[in-house]
Amino acid sequence: MNRVAIVTGAGSGIGRASAIALLNAGYHVVLAGRREDALKESLTEAGEAGRRGLAVPTDVRDPASVKALFAKVRDAFGRLDVLFNNAGRGTPAMPLEDISFEQWKDVVDINLTGAFLCTQEAFRLMKDQTPRGGRIINNGSISAHAPRPFSAPYTATKHAITGLTKATSLDGRAYDIACGQIDIGNAATDMTTRMVNGVIQPRGDMMVEPRMDVRHVADAIVQMANLPLEANVQFMTIMATKMPFVGRG
Repeated sequence: MNRVAIVTGAGSGIGRASAIALLNAGYHVVLAGRREDALKESLTEAGEAGRRGLAVPTDVRDPASVKALFAKVRDAFGRLDVLFNNAGRGTPAMPLEDISFEQWKDVVDINLTGAFLCTQEAFRLMKDQTPRGGRIINNGSISAHAPRPFSAPYTATKHAITGLTKATSLDGRAYDIACGQIDIGNAATDMTTRMVNGVIQPRGDMMVEPRMDVRHVADAIVQMANLPLEANVQFMTIMATKMPFVGRG
C-alpha cells in the first residue's frame, strides 16, 4: 500500500528537508505552503523521488484553504498516513510591550490555529479510511519548554502546541490515530542564520550558538512516521548538542 504524507510549510527549512526525506523513504508527499514556486523548488531538490510529490498552495490560517488541501489529498490518493504540522513563524526579537496585535495574531494563526485546522481535517480523513488511522506529528520547539528573551508570541504558541499534541493523542486513540511532537533546537535553516552572529541570552549578552544539520531533523521525522500505529514517539527533543539549553547554558 502506498503511504501518503502531508507536510505543511514544505517550501523551505525543516519542512522542505522533511518532505524530501519522506519522498526518499518511499512516501507520496503532498507539500503544502503559501508559495507554489517554493514548493516546486522542494520537489526539484528531491530529484527523481520528487515525482511522487504533489505541490498544493495552502494558507493554513484559512479554513477553506485547509479543506481544499485535504480534499485534493482524498481525490489524489484516497487516504492519509502522516501529517507533519510544521508551518510556523515568529516575530523579530522585541520587548513584549512592543509587539503589535497584528504580529501576535499572525503567529497564533499560523503556528496554532493552522495546526488545529489541519489536525481536524486529518481526523476526518483518517477515521473513515481503510485501513483506519494514521499519524500526526507536530513541530513543537525547545521554546515549548524554555523561552528565549523577547519571543512571547512564538513561545506561547509552542507551549499551546504541546497541549494540542496531548489532546490529539488522547482523542485519536479510539480511531488508531497516533500523535507525537518533535521539539527542535537550532537546526541550520534560514530561520536560524542569525545564531551564527550571536543571539541574545537571558542575562542580556549576545552569544553565538551552535547549529546542527537540518537533515538530522528530517531523519527523525521519518523515524517517527515509520513506526507502526501500535507505537508512538510522544515527545522527541532533537537539538544541537552544545546549544545552551540543558542546565545553566
